[in-house]
Amino acid sequence: MRRRDFVGTCAAGFLASAKLCSADVSSAPVVTAPEDSPFPISVMLWTMYRDLLFDQRLEKVAEAGFHDVELVDEFKKWSPDDFAAARRKKAQLKITFDATAGVWHTLADANDREAFLKSVTEFVPILGGLECSRLILQTGNVVPGLSRDQMHANCIETLKRGGELAAKYNIELLIENIDPEENPKYFLTSSAEGFEIVRSVGNPHVKFLYDFFHEQIAEGNLIGKLAKNMDYLGLVHIADVPGRHEPGTGEINFANIYRKLGELNYKRYVAMEFMPTGDPVAALRAAAQSAAQYGREGRAHSTSFVSSRRVHASA
Repeated sequence: MRRRDFVGTCAAGFLASAKLCSADVSSAPVVTAPEDSPFPISVMLWTMYRDLLFDQRLEKVAEAGFHDVELVDEFKKWSPDDFAAARRKKAQLKITFDATAGVWHTLADANDREAFLKSVTEFVPILGGLECSRLILQTGNVVPGLSRDQMHANCIETLKRGGELAAKYNIELLIENIDPEENPKYFLTSSAEGFEIVRSVGNPHVKFLYDFFHEQIAEGNLIGKLAKNMDYLGLVHIADVPGRHEPGTGEINFANIYRKLGELNYKRYVAMEFMPTGDPVAALRAAAQSAAQYGREGRAHSTSFVSSRRVHASA
């Protein structure tokens, strides 16, 4: 069954369920792995067990202790029965689909704006079928004949319109940067520019997906951008450089990043998007435990600092 046929068959029911499952994207309860982590920890499924069936991949993620999963387009050929089966499976495993991609239009091109808005509207039933409320977007490639300022402005205007739809359906749109080594044609290579776009959109339903792997390759200065942009930060993705492998295999100091996230009281998702060099279950467990440990250290430091300031101020 084609996606258009699926949407036509199921739109009414899934639109209703979408409102139910995305009741409040900013404060919805989340399950973390490990459970004492100061922020919820998720895994981007495309990096794990790509040779297994979907249900088997979820089982492996659950075996690693994760209860939150992000998707890309694993569902693109699903029927309504397939969506129902996936919901049953994730309920059995106590898994949440916390974010997904699935709308592939160019935000930087004004000529693609109406098609983008139409696709977002048509994708809302898919989100309902997944019981998911966060949609990951990419800006698309550089548009020939347009300046960077023009493409920047196009992204803002398109996301303003998209943000209105997101508010209507109570979902969240997340834009992502991609490094120029992976895609030299891609428009948004800078997280600083990404944060500026989100700031200019000015809609709480539009946030930035900060991918540390891409940003380390593109510009670096990973931690410096966090404190300046917490209000616009919707999600972070984790993979080391080079190779997109698990933290500790490359040059990024993830211990300090997790500490800073904890110190800044970050409570949104930290998603593992790495390709493990060894056993994926073991790699996921280690990555989650490390993120939780250093995140707790940062949170404790932040709490201690605030408490000491209060004592000093009252003395």
